[in-house]
Amino acid sequence: MSPEPGRRGTAVLRAGGPPAGVRTAAPPHRRDAPTSSVLTLPAADALVALGSSPRGLTSAETVARRDRFGLNELPGVGRGQAWRRLVAQFTDLFAVVLLVSSAITLLAYWLGRPRDPATLQLALAILGVVLLNAGIGFAQEYSAERTAESLKAMVPHTCRVLRDGERRELSARELVPGDVVILDAGDAVPADCRLIEAQEAAVNNAALTGESDPVARVAEPVPPGPLPEARNCVFMGTDLVAGTVKAVVFATGTSTEFGRIFRLAAAAPRQRTPLQRQVAVMARRVAGVALATGAVLFVVRVPSGQPFVDTFVFSLGVMVALVPEGLPATLSVSLAIGVRRMARRHALVKQLLAVEALGSTSVICTDKTGTLTQAEMTVVRLWADGVSHTVTGVGYAPDGGITDAGPVRELLRAAALCGNARLVPPSGRDAWRVLGDTTEGALLVAARKAGLDPAQEEIRTPRVAEHPFDSARKLMSTVHRGGDGRFFAYVKGAPLELLARCDAIDRGGATTPLSDAARAEVAAAADGMAAQGLRVLAVARRQVAVPRPPLGEVESDLTLLGLAGMYDPPRPEVRDAVDACRRAGIRIVMVTGDHPLTAEAVARRVGIVRDPAPTVATGTRLDALDDSGLDTLLTGSGELLLCRVSPEHKMRVVTALQRHGEVVAVTGDGANDAPALKHADIGVAMGASGTDVAREAAVMVLLDDSFASITTAVGLGRSVYRNIRKFLIYLFSHNIAELVPILAATFAGFPLVPITAVQILAIDLGSDVLPALALGAEPMEPDVMDSPPRPRHERLFSTSVMGRILFLGGIQALGVCAVFFWHIHASGIPYADFTKDDPVYREAITMVQAGIVVSQFFNALAVRTDRQSVFRAGLLTNPWLLAAGCFGIGLMAAVSYTPPLQAVFHTAPLAPADWAVLAAFGALLLAAEELRKGVLRHRRTQPKGGSR
Repeated sequence: MSPEPGRRGTAVLRAGGPPAGVRTAAPPHRRDAPTSSVLTLPAADALVALGSSPRGLTSAETVARRDRFGLNELPGVGRGQAWRRLVAQFTDLFAVVLLVSSAITLLAYWLGRPRDPATLQLALAILGVVLLNAGIGFAQEYSAERTAESLKAMVPHTCRVLRDGERRELSARELVPGDVVILDAGDAVPADCRLIEAQEAAVNNAALTGESDPVARVAEPVPPGPLPEARNCVFMGTDLVAGTVKAVVFATGTSTEFGRIFRLAAAAPRQRTPLQRQVAVMARRVAGVALATGAVLFVVRVPSGQPFVDTFVFSLGVMVALVPEGLPATLSVSLAIGVRRMARRHALVKQLLAVEALGSTSVICTDKTGTLTQAEMTVVRLWADGVSHTVTGVGYAPDGGITDAGPVRELLRAAALCGNARLVPPSGRDAWRVLGDTTEGALLVAARKAGLDPAQEEIRTPRVAEHPFDSARKLMSTVHRGGDGRFFAYVKGAPLELLARCDAIDRGGATTPLSDAARAEVAAAADGMAAQGLRVLAVARRQVAVPRPPLGEVESDLTLLGLAGMYDPPRPEVRDAVDACRRAGIRIVMVTGDHPLTAEAVARRVGIVRDPAPTVATGTRLDALDDSGLDTLLTGSGELLLCRVSPEHKMRVVTALQRHGEVVAVTGDGANDAPALKHADIGVAMGASGTDVAREAAVMVLLDDSFASITTAVGLGRSVYRNIRKFLIYLFSHNIAELVPILAATFAGFPLVPITAVQILAIDLGSDVLPALALGAEPMEPDVMDSPPRPRHERLFSTSVMGRILFLGGIQALGVCAVFFWHIHASGIPYADFTKDDPVYREAITMVQAGIVVSQFFNALAVRTDRQSVFRAGLLTNPWLLAAGCFGIGLMAAVSYTPPLQAVFHTAPLAPADWAVLAAFGALLLAAEELRKGVLRHRRTQPKGGSR
């Protein structure tokens, strides 16, 4: 793990001071201070101030700086945290209660005279349960988080560096402040750098700001100001989309802008999931009931003359009977099953409890670029000579065509020449991709669809000069030498700006004056494309006299060739996913750093926005709202788009939604999304295109970056919650069957227990865990996404769940009490004469244990459905459940018939008639539950009240 910011491992270099102007790092809150002087200096002076030179650092100096500042990486999940995660498994309330019980039982064994081996067996058995549960929970969570660590893909692995005056390719993590790096179009920036040379450079800062438009970069000094706005800097995690640069590193690791946002995300507290909150409440209540019941029974039995230690162990057994020992293991493994199912659907969950929390999601705050869209600009409309031409095909693959491509060939030829992007054909597992600006890449693809070869056009018409894009001019120009020796300038940019510089228009290959009517026609065409949510570029040309004319000459007296309209296409599967969220009652709020018009256009294409006038709020508006105003904005019933927002805005929005009881999932891929990802109930990061910071902050990573995977994960999460309720009913109903016989024996004056604590542990872990796991693995029901999200504060143990537990548990309890006292009374032996080694007593407690196991087999079948008959659902549709039930009965038979286990559990062999009686009780339980479901179905079909 990298050291903490401000210590060894990361640094921001200051000007001045030994050696070569390098000092120790400033505190994180003074991030801009040490770099401001470097940014305002000329490039040569900046190198000196950072202790470097045009030849880069020497190898010896590099080693010294790495020892001082550490590696260029962000902190990940360290190995030192593994033992803390393991210890955390023992802090669960159930684990604490059982550990205390084991310790007290062990103490009772040492203090007892004579020492009873059964007491020691009980202490060790309880301790074994705790260790098993902790091992299962730790293994599942540790495995999931270790898998997630392999997804670090945003920070580049290698970069080109000048060392000792030689160009070398090194791992990006080996960079140190003062290194000189060389970047070409398409390279990812490996650290925060000050440019010392720049040739038509532009960067995509979407990973930091959310804005996907290229931003020009220069090597000249800039006035003091906020570091992220410095035009002579590039930042870790961003991409160089045009030109080439040479830059000197001034910040690495957590001292970069990436690191600043990483620290912001790390400071946000991880929210507890709904299941964590409900299980915590349940654990406290169950533990309280268990302790109170055990204490009451201890007080009741002490005056009866029973030995003090035996009475204490008896009361402890009652407490153990009420604690669902198998619940933590069952819950962990059942959630792990959900994790594996989600992984098969391209959703990697890092924390088990996030599975259920995702299923309770009521609001999804989604980013736009790369989440809803493919991050691939595509030209879809061309306009030339008053005619609109449709372009088919999606993405960077040059598949598709153009309606009547002839009139737009010159438009696309000029657009292709006026750019620096490069279209890269498929290689290995990589599909068609663009190196450089995605807008220019889209124009190259359109040119290919028109039958042009941009590379050949560049050879026939070589470039001799370039004026890069500037946000003030909103234009880019290049000058080319034609085959006849003449020079032509090609210009592309914003329609209004370019149209103002045109005095002619191309009409069918002939140049005609640009009249006022023609200008209006062009402006109307551009507005029409913009109204469709397209990014519109205008393209023009002119002949120039010299190869390097001044900018004013290049961008004046132009002839307009036409317009190109393009958009970043949504993922094809997103619309269906959005529709599924609507059916499920999940609200979708787009939260993006992009322009409002672009955001609304994309939102309409994917179905997030359907109303004619959705609510669109920018970060500036959010700043002007107090908490009350923000609550009013977020709780409105209309569709909502939040644009031009910062990380702080996102966190504030998430907090406000949570304040109103919403379970919030936040999706994103950039480092600017990380704080909200961590603060949300569920943070969902992108695996393929996401940043390292975003994946670290999130609890779920989409391996395919598809919004559709979120919908699938929500459905699986809801299914997991339903299955959790099923096995909770299954587990707690048999706890009643374990407790009631003990209470009945106590108040009936029977001196011994009808079932021992060791038998209870055997049932809980030996016979019940596998069926409970099989219930947890029930497949997702078809209607799981057709109901609204459950309320945030809905109790896991609702009234209906508790009623079902009491109903099924009561039937089981009556059955096992009946078989126990039937055996005792049939023997004719007075209660006071029974001892632990009496054969009748041993057979009776064996009947109780076997009765619970057999009835649980039928109980598992009964709880598979809420209202539908299990026979209609199909007895064989969950073969794992049948196999698990048969395993439990087989284990019980082994406990009854094998001498070694008989000695441990004090059991006796049962006759076939005994098994028949127990099976009859189990069938009675299933029949009673089927009758209850039938009554519910009948009530549901009855009309509610008469007519008025």
